[in-house]
Amino acid sequence: MAATRFTDQLNVQIGNELAAHNQYLACAVYYDALTMPQMASFFYGQALEEREHAMMMVQYLLDTDAAVQIPALPAPRSDFADVVEPIELALAQEKSVTDQINGLIRITREEHDYASEQFMQWFIKEQVEEVATMSDLLAVVTRSKDDLNAIEDWVVREAGAEGADPTAPPVAGA
Repeated sequence: MAATRFTDQLNVQIGNELAAHNQYLACAVYYDALTMPQMASFFYGQALEEREHAMMMVQYLLDTDAAVQIPALPAPRSDFADVVEPIELALAQEKSVTDQINGLIRITREEHDYASEQFMQWFIKEQVEEVATMSDLLAVVTRSKDDLNAIEDWVVREAGAEGADPTAPPVAGA
């Protein structure tokens, strides 16, 4: 049985992941409206990834006979001043999620909840990748903000879809 303190906070994190999904969806729509299909596709993919993270957490709660509570979500931000701003927001969001994941790990250790700690290990690795990706994307978009085609070309070359991670936790409903 997972520690109650951990499962309570994991339910909160499910909401954080779903809010990130909605925020990335809003970013994708912003880029789609600018006719930047590569950036739109990148953010649509990021949105799906965040939803999948939430569903991994749901599955873990189900597997450990813990209650699942899907919280209400705040509206995402959808107005941006320029092509750089959504990525600045995304990077800040990924750094915040990293702090949230670290907080969950801290709880597992304080509660001696070793199974939940093991479950969370994958998310630590994932957050390192997410922050690095958004940092790189921010550098490219900041440098090329006046050349949208250069941004699109970089996304095609460097931010392509990776294959499924066989070490990822199972996803509820998959």
